[in-house]
Amino acid sequence: MHLSNRQLFYQHLAIPANVPQALEIVKAEGIFLFTAEGEKYVDLVSGVSVSNIGHRHPKVVEAIKKQVDSYMHLMVYGEFIQSPQVQLAGKLAQHLPKNLDATYLVNSGSEAVEGAMKLAKRITGRSEIIAFKNAYHGGTQGALSILGNEEMKYAFRPLLPDIRFLEFNCFQDLEQITRKTAAVVLEAIQAEAGIILPKKGYLEAIRKRCTDMGCELILDDIQMGFGRTGKLFSFENYDFVPDILCLAKGMGGGMPIGAFVSSKEKMNLLQFNPALGHITTFGGHPVSAAAALASLEFLTETDIITKVDAKGKRFVDALKSHAHVKEIRQIGLMLAVELIDEKALAQAMK
Repeated sequence: MHLSNRQLFYQHLAIPANVPQALEIVKAEGIFLFTAEGEKYVDLVSGVSVSNIGHRHPKVVEAIKKQVDSYMHLMVYGEFIQSPQVQLAGKLAQHLPKNLDATYLVNSGSEAVEGAMKLAKRITGRSEIIAFKNAYHGGTQGALSILGNEEMKYAFRPLLPDIRFLEFNCFQDLEQITRKTAAVVLEAIQAEAGIILPKKGYLEAIRKRCTDMGCELILDDIQMGFGRTGKLFSFENYDFVPDILCLAKGMGGGMPIGAFVSSKEKMNLLQFNPALGHITTFGGHPVSAAAALASLEFLTETDIITKVDAKGKRFVDALKSHAHVKEIRQIGLMLAVELIDEKALAQAMK
């Protein structure tokens, strides 16, 4: 019996959401999604902070086709010299501070966080990881362990030990960062929590405390990176630089890729004690790396990022006078609209 795509979706695809949107998309282009029923949607979710330069950007599509004609997977990561990988790493180094000059390419944001946590432990010889309440860093075991929402992880305990959570924007809590701490993992702006912006001087205070205590500051820039906040990387809006930077989502121009970035000296520690301290088969897949390079070139060689703040302001101006809007939190094209009551929220979601 022939099953439709919708029937296959519900019968044979593992679906994480209890009530999925279940739109059957047949084409995507720019900011638009097209369904099998002929409907056209504006994708304001941007694939959840992935399609920063739009769906199927011509420069990205061209790079993918060109790379497929040369080669796809060749060998486990880091053994062969592959042009898309090294060119991408070099381009990232051009746009990052000097202490972030070595990129380890992986497949996703969760993997980037996992690798960053391992690197921090290897650098410091410590085990304690500090994260923040209401933060989101991914769904794998380690990333889930530092997720700041118990409702999303209680069913999977026990998770990693030696995890401590601080209140975001609480200066006093920073005293809990000590010489036992391997790393502090944070988002410059808490995305899943509802676009919670840092208080003035807060991120700089975290940076100073980490420096004083000799621990690594890991910045999860997975949702905020690649122009989303009006800067190429979110920390450029503030006066601090992380020790380790996690990237994904908008990095790939629509293709799956992630990375954690640090200094070459620190990254070299993963080569010894043990050997191959971090390894991936498909990480930095050459087709994804080619797409990421094309996307990064477009972001950095055009004026698209300089227009982000003005575009964000247009949304705020259009929404702020609405009778049901209580508050708008915004930086660049990251926006959270808080409504006055649950009834209004339910109606908006419906």
